[in-house]
Amino acid sequence: MFLNGELVFETTPTLFSDFSKKAYTFLEENYPKFFKMDNLSKLAFIGSELLFKNYNFQDKENGLALVFANKHSSLDTDVKFQESISNEANYFPSPAVFVYTLPNICLGEISIKHQLKTENSFFIFENFNPDFMTNYGEVLLQTNKATSLLCGWVDYFNETYNAFFYIVAKSGTLEHTKEQLEIIYNK
Repeated sequence: MFLNGELVFETTPTLFSDFSKKAYTFLEENYPKFFKMDNLSKLAFIGSELLFKNYNFQDKENGLALVFANKHSSLDTDVKFQESISNEANYFPSPAVFVYTLPNICLGEISIKHQLKTENSFFIFENFNPDFMTNYGEVLLQTNKATSLLCGWVDYFNETYNAFFYIVAKSGTLEHTKEQLEIIYNK
């Protein structure tokens, strides 16, 4: 994992379940609900918590909005749930799995942990879309729907995953141009 371009956590390549547990331990979290989350939510949680270590939550009502996107939506969990209802011999649909068959649930997990009552949106694109993220973020900031944004690309499907998060402040202290996002994302 990288934070502001610096490597802060590294482990040998393993299954996501091993990586997520090690990253959770590295972040020194104490949030037992993490272990009940689907993999997409775990990935979003880890990425957001890395940034939140130094973030001051001043206005939980109208402060930090969440804007995420990915390519596969919640397909990884959708496939698992479909398998649980398709097997007539072992028909056992799990409500615990069904809960995660929407990609925006990862936004809810972050909001619950931090008691955020702010705007949140999850979009689906073929690839990271800095033009859209910049434009959408600017609208939220200009219309006072938020004073800052946690934006992210968080994609998980079949043990392939990618996460990229950044915080944008209304004060203009952080740059938020599509060109800069494209450069940072591609590093």
